[in-house]
Amino acid sequence: MPLPTDPAALVTAARDGNRAALSKLLSIAESNTPEAVAAVVAPYAGSAHVVGLTGAPGAGKSTLVDASIAHLRGHGSAVAVLAIDPSSPFSGGAILGDRVRMQDHATDPGVFIRSMASRGALGGVAAATPNAIRVFEAAGMPWVLLETVGVGQVEIEVVETADTVVVVVNPGWGDAVQAAKAGLLEIADVFCVNKADRPGADDAVRDLEQMLDLAPPGPWRPPVVRTVAATGTGVAELWAAVDPHRAHLVQSGELAQRRRAHVRDEVRAIVAAALEAKVRTHLAGEAFEKLVDEVVEGRRDPYDAARVLAPEITGSGRRA
Repeated sequence: MPLPTDPAALVTAARDGNRAALSKLLSIAESNTPEAVAAVVAPYAGSAHVVGLTGAPGAGKSTLVDASIAHLRGHGSAVAVLAIDPSSPFSGGAILGDRVRMQDHATDPGVFIRSMASRGALGGVAAATPNAIRVFEAAGMPWVLLETVGVGQVEIEVVETADTVVVVVNPGWGDAVQAAKAGLLEIADVFCVNKADRPGADDAVRDLEQMLDLAPPGPWRPPVVRTVAATGTGVAELWAAVDPHRAHLVQSGELAQRRRAHVRDEVRAIVAAALEAKVRTHLAGEAFEKLVDEVVEGRRDPYDAARVLAPEITGSGRRA
């Protein structure tokens, strides 16, 4: 039977377990166009708990996600995975490394894994991620695991999307000073020292605990959990730390505050992207190139040229 084209009918089919319908909805979401709005079903908004897993390359995030899927399925929970992969420099598409690592769950009807290209987005999270999460919620998924691109020390934009942020580090990852520089203290709800069977695991745990001891006390202290994702060791303990954080968010009212902040950030990003597109259109053509020539020839400075294009720009022409 051919798939329906109406997003509402696709949502109904996805909730009935039609994986092709869910995939089609995600493709609409990833297009990041106004069409994606049609895939957003208000009654289901916020029905999934989004757990973001972030950390440096090689931390074992994909293996940890794979082990987490097995844990959640063992407790009867359906789970969706949104793995943000680096974009191919040639096609612009996702490189799909994470899906390769999670093939053991590919035929499980209670698991849906989607790789999404970062397409150059900074912070390890694709621009279409919020819409994709809404699609998973509409399809009835209670858990969404969001794995960020591993670039740099840690990807902090995941905090603008996830309800619970798990920061994954390894033995030998660095010290508390590096943690502070990377912004780990501000974004982590749970710390996971993965590959804890390697030398240096005790030092990594100690550094994290010392960092937390020096931080101002708050209503939630991120627990530090050891795992060996490759064998599944410690994964149950990791989720035993995620569940109390979820309860804390609900009881304290912080979950509603975080989700409101997520929407605020998303709306700002949409407006900024629309304005940027208009600016790119405005900064093209013969008149623009003429101004560029005048700057190159020394007849104008860049700020004078900018004021011709955008008269609201004021100042002496020097950087503030």
